[in-house]
Amino acid sequence: QVQLLESGGGLVQAGGSLRLSCAASGFAYAMGWFRQAPGKEREFVAGISRSGGSKMYADSVKGRFTIFRDNAKNTVFLQMSSLKSEDTAVYYCAARGVLISTTSADYPYWGQGTQVTVSS
Repeated sequence: QVQLLESGGGLVQAGGSLRLSCAASGFAYAMGWFRQAPGKEREFVAGISRSGGSKMYADSVKGRFTIFRDNAKNTVFLQMSSLKSEDTAVYYCAARGVLISTTSADYPYWGQGTQVTVSS
């Protein structure tokens, strides 16, 4: 059983930055970050392959968010910059096999989520 623990959420002003972390127990997996705003469906934000050599981003965050990982510490990070009010959501990290997927249903393991609130 893989356990994922997110941290780093909080309140930030528009234009500011935050770094989210996701610590995973056990073997390194492909990891994804998703987010869910009130009244909206959960959406893919960014993903990184098990090796870290492949990354994917949602169009809405390209150029502003960066996903990276430290496999020695089994931790994945999401560096968020130039934050906008529309980035406000609960952010979840998720784990699956080797390859990235943009589909939440492909991820069997999920963290509890961390709230990110961007004030305008």
